Amino acid sequence: MKIEVTAFPRNGNGTGPARRMRKTGRVPGVIYGAGKDSQPIELDHNALSRHLKMEAFHASILDMAVEGSREKVLLRDVQWHPWRAEVLHVDFQRVASDRKIHMKVPLHFVNADSCPGAKEGGVVSHVMNDVDVQCLPDDLPEYVEVDLGKVDIGSLIHVNELPMPKGVELVARLRQDNPVVVTCTLPRAAVEEAAAAAPAEGAAADKPEAAAGDKDKK
Repeated sequence: MKIEVTAFPRNGNGTGPARRMRKTGRVPGVIYGAGKDSQPIELDHNALSRHLKMEAFHASILDMAVEGSREKVLLRDVQWHPWRAEVLHVDFQRVASDRKIHMKVPLHFVNADSCPGAKEGGVVSHVMNDVDVQCLPDDLPEYVEVDLGKVDIGSLIHVNELPMPKGVELVARLRQDNPVVVTCTLPRAAVEEAAAAAPAEGAAADKPEAAAGDKDKK
């Protein structure tokens, strides 16, 4: 998915110019990396806000146009106003085609409703919603799919079990820690109900034996 972003060169640094810029509907930002000098930029606030609502905008290589030139960049940081839906500053990193990038990629879960655990009343919980990967820019996926079709009650899916697209690998820390991505458990109410029913069933099973013992005494 190709996402194009238009930015403009920014003149003036500091709090005062940035505040005046925001009053005109612009957002200050910067492009850095790839062995080049940092470049101050500004973007249209409304256009940027629309982009930020897109999942792919946060995990894709963006095609940024700045005063006639184009650069491949990644969104690296967004600073928001403490209580207003207003972007205060945004950072982009340049991408070099021959250098691996480290990126958070969203997880897309499929077949949750049809898995054995869900059919038996279990609740499928997503412990992680994205995963840190590294790859060359051309290999960066929009998302990593997690198939829950075989998940049963009590099952766990660890991060090392996720199938990575070609050319993509988990970062070393995740491979080593191997955290849980998905769990499937019975709701607490169902567990408590089953525990309460167990003694009652046991008592009912003992009654015939007791009755038989009384009859023998007679």
